[in-house]
Formats: sequence, C-alpha cells, structure tokens
Amino acid sequence: MSTELNIARKVIHDKIESQINSVQAKLDTLKAKAQGAKADAELKAIAALIPQKHAIDQKLSALKQSGETAYQQAKTDVESRVAELEKSVQAIEAKFKTAQAAR
Repeated sequence: MSTELNIARKVIHDKIESQINSVQAKLDTLKAKAQGAKADAELKAIAALIPQKHAIDQKLSALKQSGETAYQQAKTDVESRVAELEKSVQAIEAKFKTAQAAR
C-alpha cells in the first residue's frame, strides 16, 4: 500500500473517530442532564444507543484492518452507522429539550 493511501486512510479514520468522540461527548452530557432531571425515557433511549456505539467502535477497528477491496464497503458502513447514531442523539436532545420546556 502506498504512503499516500495510508495517509488518506489515516485522515478518514481520524475524521470518523472525531465524529464518534463528539457523539460520545453529547451522549455523556445528555445522560448527566437526564439523570439530574430524572428523565427516565431519555435515559432508556441513551442506554439503547450504547450497543450501537460499541458496534461502531468495532467496525471502525475493522476498517483499519480491511484490505483494498473491502475498504470502501467498510468505510461506507461505518460512516452510515455514525450518521445514524448522530441522528438518534439529536432526536434524544430534541425530546429532552421539549420535555424540559414543558416542565
């Protein structure tokens, strides 16, 4: 594998990892707020996302190890899962804000 290809993969990996870390930080913040507000529905929704996040971590690790032929497929899969997780977190944030405004 060429040096340019290795660098390109590293950049992609770092970008995806940064997105995952951002989502994890949002989840942690939401969890703390939900615990403080005793928002059980939001806590359950957050807990349901934990396995999804772990699966993404595993897929990202597999992406690093994937060969030329499987790389694009694995990359697309990881990016799709991260986008789905981000949407789920945004939905929980919106629900939480709505619930807080109603209280």
